[in-house]
Amino acid sequence: MTEVIITLPMEGRMEKPIEKTLDKNVDKAVDNAVDSRITKIMTKITLHEKASLCSGKSFWFLQDIERLGVPSIMVADGPHGLRKQDLSEADQVGLKKSIPATCFPTAVTMASTWDESLIKEVGVALGEECQKEDVSVLLGPGSNIKRSPLCGRNFEYFSEDPYVSGKMATAWIEGVQSQGVGVSMKHFAANNQEENRMIIDAFVDERALREIYLPAFEMAVKKAQPWTVMCSYNKLNGTYASENSYLLTDILKEQWGHTGLVMTDWGANNHRPDGVRAGLEIEMPGNGGINDRVVVEAVKSGELLEADLDKAVIKVLELIFKATDQKKLEPICDMDKHHELAHKVAAEGTVLLKNEGGILPLNTNQKIGLIGGFAEAIRYQGAGSSMINPTKIERPITRGQSIFGDNLSYAKGYDVDTDKVDESLMLEAESVAREAEVVVVMVGLTDDFESEGFDRKHLNMPDNHIALIERVSAINEHVVVLLCNGSPIEMPWIDSVKGVLEMYLGGQAGGAAIWDVLTGVVNPSGKLAETFPSNINDCSATTNFPMGPHYVNYKESIYVGYRYYETAGVDVLFPFGYGLSYTTFAYSDIELDRTVMNDDEILTVTCKIKNTGSVFGKEVVQLYVKDVETSIFRSALELKGFAKVALEPDEEKVVTFNLDKRSFAYYNVSLKDWVVETGEFQIMIGASIKDIRLSEGVTVNT
Repeated sequence: MTEVIITLPMEGRMEKPIEKTLDKNVDKAVDNAVDSRITKIMTKITLHEKASLCSGKSFWFLQDIERLGVPSIMVADGPHGLRKQDLSEADQVGLKKSIPATCFPTAVTMASTWDESLIKEVGVALGEECQKEDVSVLLGPGSNIKRSPLCGRNFEYFSEDPYVSGKMATAWIEGVQSQGVGVSMKHFAANNQEENRMIIDAFVDERALREIYLPAFEMAVKKAQPWTVMCSYNKLNGTYASENSYLLTDILKEQWGHTGLVMTDWGANNHRPDGVRAGLEIEMPGNGGINDRVVVEAVKSGELLEADLDKAVIKVLELIFKATDQKKLEPICDMDKHHELAHKVAAEGTVLLKNEGGILPLNTNQKIGLIGGFAEAIRYQGAGSSMINPTKIERPITRGQSIFGDNLSYAKGYDVDTDKVDESLMLEAESVAREAEVVVVMVGLTDDFESEGFDRKHLNMPDNHIALIERVSAINEHVVVLLCNGSPIEMPWIDSVKGVLEMYLGGQAGGAAIWDVLTGVVNPSGKLAETFPSNINDCSATTNFPMGPHYVNYKESIYVGYRYYETAGVDVLFPFGYGLSYTTFAYSDIELDRTVMNDDEILTVTCKIKNTGSVFGKEVVQLYVKDVETSIFRSALELKGFAKVALEPDEEKVVTFNLDKRSFAYYNVSLKDWVVETGEFQIMIGASIKDIRLSEGVTVNT
């Protein structure tokens, strides 16, 4: 046995505020110089100039003040690639042509890798591209929870679970900011739907807010200190996020110790003076000076204290100088390497959902029928403000032909621009299916079915995609379905096919990466970071999603995603954490370093993982905690740790988890703190939430 210990420290004692810490990449002397410059500027700056700094200069630029030596810096959309608009074609809403950049897989695919180090590499690459293009702040990552699989923007968010979301967001942020580029973690907070997102009032109880919707932000703020946090459009419990002092000041700044600034989503400002008082520093985009004058008048009338405005101005100046001081004169940016990294992430994030009879991996000598319009025009990213202009596109049909040559036949099967069945295309597909040994059908969701700006009405694929599977599987029993979609779908056809691969939205190299998985060059190791329900009516939020037009009630409270399905005993199509492999893994020898602990101690948990198959593979080891003796309502299981372990055949490794108070705690609304009930907890380790392999008890005393 190889003793490789993987230590996974948990969130730490996060209930206490932390002291302001400097970004570790910023030299102390530079920080002192920044402080010195700001002190001088604040002695000379006028009231009108102060107000101007707290609004954008234009759509993508912060305000400069030439006479005081304050430069303008640029921000740009992310989060799965740099969407820097071609300024020669600038438009009012910022959605026209952007410069070529690496289009990485979207957040849903990144989360499916369960690989923090890999996602940090993506962040580094994004930071390098920002440096190359003189972009100082990248708008991302999207860290909202997937309350319902119907949310149209779920492809841009990591998970239904706050722990996974927090880990992925932290890694992404650390990678980007290691390159001297800031991020804007978004959308803070409770932006969990697209319908009426600019006016909706989200009513969320305090426990759900603290246990589900805020922890991903909390973890990233405390571990990675994002230079900026972007507030959402919506109201939260009656107050717009842009002027919610409880959210922006009490929680973000004081309890969590955020040292950066808060900016609005584009157009999310409501009343600027109220925003300044609440802890909002920058309104984006520029407003032509309209709200600057409102701020000035508010100060003159006494409605807004100038001292509050000064706090905001200082934060803006800190951001500007931090960015300009870390601008690299000769940035290194290897776009070919970035493409290969995008390729790797796409392969690592692919989830094998079904592999009946070992139909996969494919043999390159087999006669393959490739069917589906996505094989030519693959859907590789979501629709909306995050759309990237990729440096290149790998088409599945091109890579498939290079591997299988004359052994690969292709039929379109459907038109990607409609959901209507085309009988002539179906007949061509049936002809190809009759001659193939194995049929690979590429289907999923089009931009018309999911996008930023609207929510889905159901979990169905387009009618012509469903019909294609039904028609082909009726002719050939050896069918593998390859899914290109940004969120869960229903699969009424699953019993008629032998293989299902979920590649989600795989970025610009996804069309090539999928063949690595199909042919076994890469052993699939992705796991679902969200539950696939059997039916949308099984989801706890469905009866209260999206509601509107003015409010939405989160009546399901903490029971989101697997927390609901597991607690209520609801069967699902595919559970949280699920994913198959071309090899097998054995779990053994769970050990706790104590059976009784105090809530101020650390519990160390170890287990062994062995590759018992014949090929190299990676396993995502997941640790869940169950409160056995709870007297309050809690979910049946909660994820509190995970590790992705790489193993050669017959290789065995030790995985170590460290659990602290927060791993056992719930948020006590009366005490306004994280509390652990004295009693027994079960430590459960497995390959998914439905595949628990090891379990051991511990008593926690408080």
